[in-house]
Amino acid sequence: MEVGHPEQRLHFRSKRTKREWRPLEERSCTDLPWCLLFIIFCVGMGGVCAFTVASGGAARLVSGYDSYGNTCGRRNPPLDGVRLSGLDHTDRKFVFFLDPCDIDIVRRKMKSVALCVALCPPRLLHTYHDLMTFATLNGSELCSYELAAHKYPGLPERFAKCPKLPVAPSKPLPLFNRCAPTDVSCYSKFAEAVMTFVGDDSFLHGVIAGVAASKEVIVGLCLLALVLSMALTVIIRYISAVLVWILTSVALLGSLAATGVLWWFYAERRLSQDGEDGPGWDEDRAMLVYAVAASVFTAVLLLLMLFMRKRVALAIALFHVAGKVFIHLPLLALQPFVTFLALLLFWLYWVLVLLFLGTSGEAVLDEEAGLTEFRLTGRLEYLTWFHALGLLWITEFILACQQMTVAGAVVTYYFTRDKKRLPAWPVARAALRLLRYHVGTVAKGSFIITLVKIPRLLLIYVHGQLKGKENACARCALKSCICCLWCLEKCLNYLNQNAYAATAVNGTSFCASARDAFVLLLENALRAATVNAVGDFVLFLGKVLIVTTTAFAGVVLLNARRHYAEWLLPLVLVCVFAFLVAHCFLSVFEMVVDVLFLCFAIDTKYNDGTPGKEFFMDKALMELVERSRRSERAAGRGRGRVKEAPSEEGAEMKPMAPGTSLA
Repeated sequence: MEVGHPEQRLHFRSKRTKREWRPLEERSCTDLPWCLLFIIFCVGMGGVCAFTVASGGAARLVSGYDSYGNTCGRRNPPLDGVRLSGLDHTDRKFVFFLDPCDIDIVRRKMKSVALCVALCPPRLLHTYHDLMTFATLNGSELCSYELAAHKYPGLPERFAKCPKLPVAPSKPLPLFNRCAPTDVSCYSKFAEAVMTFVGDDSFLHGVIAGVAASKEVIVGLCLLALVLSMALTVIIRYISAVLVWILTSVALLGSLAATGVLWWFYAERRLSQDGEDGPGWDEDRAMLVYAVAASVFTAVLLLLMLFMRKRVALAIALFHVAGKVFIHLPLLALQPFVTFLALLLFWLYWVLVLLFLGTSGEAVLDEEAGLTEFRLTGRLEYLTWFHALGLLWITEFILACQQMTVAGAVVTYYFTRDKKRLPAWPVARAALRLLRYHVGTVAKGSFIITLVKIPRLLLIYVHGQLKGKENACARCALKSCICCLWCLEKCLNYLNQNAYAATAVNGTSFCASARDAFVLLLENALRAATVNAVGDFVLFLGKVLIVTTTAFAGVVLLNARRHYAEWLLPLVLVCVFAFLVAHCFLSVFEMVVDVLFLCFAIDTKYNDGTPGKEFFMDKALMELVERSRRSERAAGRGRGRVKEAPSEEGAEMKPMAPGTSLA
């Protein structure tokens, strides 16, 4: 065959394009168009913030504005069609509400008239004479602008255009120039606006008092949950084998017990009817169906445990190695803090810009209430939707950065043969490698998750709006679609995480990494299923352990408070915090296990332990592979003995002489 033959050229081309895993050797920028698109999107998010500042929305939020469109603390231009607009409020820097407790529960907004005043009333004002005296002495008029302060007691408009008596003392908020009442009795209305199910003020006050009285205990229990979560990420490698066998025993015994009970119930019902087909025969058939279904499930479970019992050892070994990873890379334990801090800063920024958008736009007069509000109209309404998309995409991007950083650090650990000579600061190096080469890959993966999350959130919103109005079929269809999209999102999250690990290993783009990771997972489907099932159960038990331990400590410490309302909410808050902290730490542990499994699959596929193809894996995984090889060699020798058995009784196998032919 000639060198230039098409078949030979095709062979050379396929040989060149064949995937060659070279961990940490080759590195270049991946998914550059997506990196540029994400940068442009972030610039657009910054443009939304700049628009709110330029249009005055930020100033209105911080300085506050009255019910006539005037911003407090500055000179204002007049607004078309709005009376009492265009006033000079240079000396009036605070927003005062005539009735701060008048809140629309349904629309969650204040219905009270707002005015710009020079000073918030520091003491209780009982009468209109007190209002007049306060205005005369301090220059702060608490009634409508068109009313003269010295005429407050005798004006007939004072009942509608002056604050509701008595006027509670108030003080300005630290950052926002609003006069906030110092009397806490009014704040139950705010809580009711947020949580409409709270109706008993005495219960609300008792709960708030209980939280305030137990704040030291709450802080101590939260620190306990934090310490337990950090310790469990290391200790779990020593108890993973015990938890796995607990899982196997509980699942098997529970299935057998449930099946036996169902068959016993069925036999008891049939014996009580003496074998006659009476009116209860339909119930007997239903019980029979349940018993048969439970029997089939138990049989399938037994077969799965039989076939997957050897692969459980891989999950235990991966947990053992994951514990070593946290010992060699202790900064991985700080990754949840970094991610939480990044998310917190972004969410604060997002909420602040959203509030800016709520006070931006054109002045619109509410004819019913006679108040002026600022709303985005026309095409500017799309800014809110763009801002909402930014919340989803950038949140997913930050979470994906955590996955990529963890994957990069674990890959560096796994593919370093001498663990004592790890590069300095491997976690920081993984983060810098992400920022330098793989921002586009993370942006692309997070955008795919966002595309799946958007329709699911829209369907949840539609389901909430139509609750109690749609028929059974529509309700079932909506719930099915929501469930399917949720499952798709979880599957894509798992695939994305493995794609990030493949990118960390070989420096390929997102699509190539996702394809390679999917092929590896498909080739190791049973192993992957076992590792995920066992891993999820072990980590779930770890979360339950942390929450129950924290709850037990909380009950012991709060037992002195006899009234349940004084310690129930603090205990609930502590348990929720403990679960969230445990979930953050153990989710990082789960990511480490998943990345280790992918690295193990790559290692066993492309290396065989021979010179030049030595394994990278840890000693625990090496022992597992050696045991598997010994069992395979023993099985091969057994098959060889069967083949060499004499075909006739008394016959003997002798070695062949040199040069002898099989013919």
